[in-house]
Amino acid sequence: MSIAEREQQILRVKANSFQPELDEALEEALRNTVIEAVKKTLEAALEEEVKAELAKLIEDRPRRSGYFQRGLDTQYGHIKNLRVPKLRRRNGEREWQILQRYQRELGNLLNWLCCIYVMGLSLRDLQEALYFLIGHVLSRTAVNKVTLAVQKQLDTRRLATLEKTPKMLIVDGVWVDIQYTREEFREDRSGHLRQCREVEERVVLVAMSVWEDGSYEILHYEIATEEGEAQWNQFFEHLLERGLEATKVQLVVSDGTLGLPKALKKNLPNAQQQRCITHKVRGLERYLSYAQAPEVESNTQPLKTDEAKRHRRFQISSDAYQIYNADNVEQSQQLLQRFITKWEPLEPKAVQVFQRDLDLTFTFYQFHPSLHRHIRTTNHLERLFREFRTKSDEIGAFPYETSCLTVFFLVVERDHAKHDRKSVAKN
Repeated sequence: MSIAEREQQILRVKANSFQPELDEALEEALRNTVIEAVKKTLEAALEEEVKAELAKLIEDRPRRSGYFQRGLDTQYGHIKNLRVPKLRRRNGEREWQILQRYQRELGNLLNWLCCIYVMGLSLRDLQEALYFLIGHVLSRTAVNKVTLAVQKQLDTRRLATLEKTPKMLIVDGVWVDIQYTREEFREDRSGHLRQCREVEERVVLVAMSVWEDGSYEILHYEIATEEGEAQWNQFFEHLLERGLEATKVQLVVSDGTLGLPKALKKNLPNAQQQRCITHKVRGLERYLSYAQAPEVESNTQPLKTDEAKRHRRFQISSDAYQIYNADNVEQSQQLLQRFITKWEPLEPKAVQVFQRDLDLTFTFYQFHPSLHRHIRTTNHLERLFREFRTKSDEIGAFPYETSCLTVFFLVVERDHAKHDRKSVAKN
């Protein structure tokens, strides 16, 4: 769809709005007044910035060289001819504070765009929202620069040296679709040769640190082909390269991924594994036979088959979770025996599978009770993944790995800000 066609589409949406229309002349007058005020304020600030820059230079001081004009999108509207002062030389060398070289959007506008983009707006919805704000349609390429604007911050923080090593880590992965360029070429409808791009599944491996005061933050993340031993080895090697002290990590919380245990033994020799109890309990449901499922409730009301199965799932899951609500491991083991005695005659396969590697789900009892709710599940990471999936599902397939990591970075930053937590790698 062309820009002109997209503009007509947005205007049709506007025409069918339930809000009363403001008089066009008044609306135009208000917009022009605000834009003119913003323009004058920005031009005055840019003048002061150049004066301050020249005041710092004592020797070899360049002279002023008039102005150049620039179009600028702001949260107040579009400024057509902003006068930007320039010097006869050193324009490319000096630090630009208010506007970066070639910047076409004001910083606050970029922050706003990043915020609503991560909250779930599609690129088309973002075009529509921006039209009512700045008065013209930005191309999809321009809107895509929303993620490009934060890529420098992404690499700076994601690869920064770690100053402290947490005793506890939560690790997991979230699957995404990413487009990759192939060597093959194909002919499009216009007869032009285009290099083929193919969508492949990838997993974003993530490590979250849990500190002894109960706070937590994202420590590291990277894209891998799968959750195998080799990929987890590489993941931990990168963490060690960034300054993680292997011997200080005492606990790693994870789901039942098979490649992780050997990678832990190799890279974090002192770390014990805690299997996520949520994954463990939910795994019961796949093996339920629903034998002797109740046909009536306690009030003698008949149950349908689906209701009886739902009732069975709720009962066995509730009893399984109770095992981990005990104050200590001894009480937890007693509850486990009661669980086996009650459910093994009814659901032998499910109880048998539940007991596999069950000792790994009790490791959290070796740590302070105040930390139990943080380290017995991967829920802290799963909540972030749920936010990220909402955005990645709307995008479909990310065009590049960097765009995937950038969106994940934005989701993490927003979540940390919402809950007043530390940011990525600022430990």
